[in-house]
Amino acid sequence: MLIYNAEIHTMDTSGTVIGNGWIEISDGIIKALGEGIPENISGDSIDASGKSLYPGFIDAHTHLGIIENGIDFEGDDCNEATDPFTPQMRAIDGINPFDRCFEEARKRGVTAVAASPGSANACGGEICALRTNGRCADDMLIHTCGIKFALGENPKNVYNGKDETPITRMAIAALIREGLHKARRYQRDMDSYLSDSDDYDPPEYDIKCEALLPLIQRQQKAFFHCHRADDICTAVRIAKEFSLDAVIIHATEGWKIADIIAREDIPVICGPIICDRCKPEMNGLELKNAAVMKNNGVKLAICTDHPVIPIQYQPLSALAAVKGGLDFEDALRAVTIDAAEILGIEEETGSIAVGKSADLQLYEKNENPLDLMCEPSLVIINGAICG
Repeated sequence: MLIYNAEIHTMDTSGTVIGNGWIEISDGIIKALGEGIPENISGDSIDASGKSLYPGFIDAHTHLGIIENGIDFEGDDCNEATDPFTPQMRAIDGINPFDRCFEEARKRGVTAVAASPGSANACGGEICALRTNGRCADDMLIHTCGIKFALGENPKNVYNGKDETPITRMAIAALIREGLHKARRYQRDMDSYLSDSDDYDPPEYDIKCEALLPLIQRQQKAFFHCHRADDICTAVRIAKEFSLDAVIIHATEGWKIADIIAREDIPVICGPIICDRCKPEMNGLELKNAAVMKNNGVKLAICTDHPVIPIQYQPLSALAAVKGGLDFEDALRAVTIDAAEILGIEEETGSIAVGKSADLQLYEKNENPLDLMCEPSLVIINGAICG
């Protein structure tokens, strides 16, 4: 399939825009792209008629499919709040691909999301990056991204209500340290066994330690839910103690310590943005937050935290950040290539490049893809036309 006569916004590192370009798609992958009119235009080709082609949007933090639309307990599989430390939980096991919000995501050009366990626990489990089309989560999976941790108010409230630990920020951090230390020791014991099986026995199987091993080995990232500036600093502290590849989720008070976050070279998934100050630790919510962090050199993605903000308003969230001072191109990057890089899926999606998945959306020429009143006229996910 060819898409031709398109203004292609590649969202690559150099910000390349091909004024009159074409893309060849085969087996779901971008096989070639170029400028001008392609030599051979097949019958299934699409004449973009001068419209603007962008990569699909990526929402780097949601609970899409794991908290189902309009369903209470039966459709809420986000928090296994019977144990405050659950790295062995996998979000993919709670995803319902038939949740109608996947369709709402596709219609607004959101072609990939990170679906995450919730923040009731100090450790909630494994995050997965999914495409937003499909009937089976395994077929939608791009990659598992890492492990979700949570600091601050959420675990405190959940376990204070149960009269169990953790009910303080100190206890939350201690639980995380304990789990990571056990995993590190588990790794050492396994290494000893693998190097000398005559003198060492393998450690007794521990599903929690097994789940944390990719984190200890820096094969996956540690995603820390934190809103307040002090909780962000705690996340940085723990990440440095255990040499973790860390990401901050939310960072509502990131604007207060933007230079510190930048100094530590830790990326941020910022959001929700267009919401109220619904709990004490969000009292510092400011529209300027994303702009201040970006201007200080923080790598940034913008999220909805769906269903906190419905997934179809992710582009509007990015536009709200522009109103708060974020450069428009940076806002586009925060929902495309920068989001992909933070999630570790940039080899598959996030920009228009040869070898990447054909995750694309088409807009009228000069139309603002972040505008509330705009929707793509064509959405393609992994080479399949979805709308």
